[in-house]
Amino acid sequence: MTGKLDPETISRLVYGRTGAPAPDLIQGAAFGEDTAAVPIGDEILVINADPCSLAAEHVGTIAVHVACNDVAASGAHPRWLTSTILLPEADAVETLDRVTAQLDSAAREVGATIVGGHTERSAQLDRPLLAMTAMGLTDRYVATGGAEPGDRLLLTKGAGVEATGIMATDFRAELSGVVDEATIDRAADFFDWLSVVPDAEAVGPFATAMHDPTEGGVLAGLVELALAGAVRCVVSREDILVRDETAALGDALGVDPLRTFGSGALLASVPEEAVGEALRAADEAGIEAAEIGRVEGVEKGEDAGVEIDGDLLTEVPRDDMYALWS
Repeated sequence: MTGKLDPETISRLVYGRTGAPAPDLIQGAAFGEDTAAVPIGDEILVINADPCSLAAEHVGTIAVHVACNDVAASGAHPRWLTSTILLPEADAVETLDRVTAQLDSAAREVGATIVGGHTERSAQLDRPLLAMTAMGLTDRYVATGGAEPGDRLLLTKGAGVEATGIMATDFRAELSGVVDEATIDRAADFFDWLSVVPDAEAVGPFATAMHDPTEGGVLAGLVELALAGAVRCVVSREDILVRDETAALGDALGVDPLRTFGSGALLASVPEEAVGEALRAADEAGIEAAEIGRVEGVEKGEDAGVEIDGDLLTEVPRDDMYALWS
């Protein structure tokens, strides 16, 4: 089955096998935490590693933003990238030309430099596979697990931004004749919204926690934020922005916008008294943002997770788009 492994398996086989101890580590491998944090003098080096293996048409663009977004959501500006590019044997040079052009453009957009990596071809692949590492410096690390009871939950841009672009490009043939071409064209432009670097710079100073909802979408991001902080996130579906293009393409392909690739949106928990300032900061940066719920404490015997319209989610949902690739 495509997608993330369950937390129990990851905890058993990954988190306990991290090599030599590092007593000065600020953030290491942990559920829901997409970055590591290492002290470097008076600053903190934030590091993220992420793959991009299914999207084909805009794989380079997505790969850069997915990696950089996690660094930004941890309070740092992404400055350096490394890229590992695995190419299908067929049309390897042409594919590399397209992918590296996308990598260069996306990295320039966020102000990051690709400082190294590795490139090779493989007869076992039918599409390019990328793995990116992003790094940046900060003086304040923001963890996924920092949300406090009483905080309010904010979301920028809306649900399913990344998925909308992928559906409009990789699955255009399936949508043609079902969704009007103008809507598909507008949806393809959602790739222009993938970066949350400006979102994090606007909202970050007020946030107790931030998270970049990727695989599994807004709901998966909320579950990860809740479990990492041992809290409960209470939201209503009607309060979560779903753009018309996202809804139209999702309806046509059977994809729930709240349960699919959400890069381009930023989740943040903010103290109640700071909500107004945070929303104003986002607005001044030209970023649409809204309050979508609240954070509640968990009593002994209760489960952390996400309560949406009365239903409790305690496990990360599988991304709805995987069914399209299978």
